[in-house]
Amino acid sequence: MHGLLDNYEVRYVGAAVAAGSSIDSNSSIIDMDGYESVMFVTTITDSVATGVAKMVVQENDENGDAGMADVTGTAATVTCAVNDDINGTVLVTEYRKPAKRYVQATRTSATANIAYGEVIAILKPLRRPAEQGATVSDTAYVSN
Repeated sequence: MHGLLDNYEVRYVGAAVAAGSSIDSNSSIIDMDGYESVMFVTTITDSVATGVAKMVVQENDENGDAGMADVTGTAATVTCAVNDDINGTVLVTEYRKPAKRYVQATRTSATANIAYGEVIAILKPLRRPAEQGATVSDTAYVSN
């Protein structure tokens, strides 16, 4: 097989977050040992004019929030121009060949209310085929 599921691992790493103007919500921490790259995806489910939605990758040598630091260049940011104009869109950020072993995504909001859906991580393992983890209930693959 040569489907995406053979090449990438999918993980659920963060719950939805209710609307707020000062959100600071971290995903689960991912151990990048054995992985080349990680991409985080989150939905924006509600937005108010002037609200700023941001997701950034953070990294650390230790498996813990203390000491996590933003990775330069990984911030995906959008500002709501009029109420609800960014609803139903996504923020996506990828980090390849991390400098430190542990990473997480951090979603923030500023100025006015933003609400987020769940966070999904898509990882590229060094060895293939990829094995799906415990947060994936089932998969299906069809090739015609």
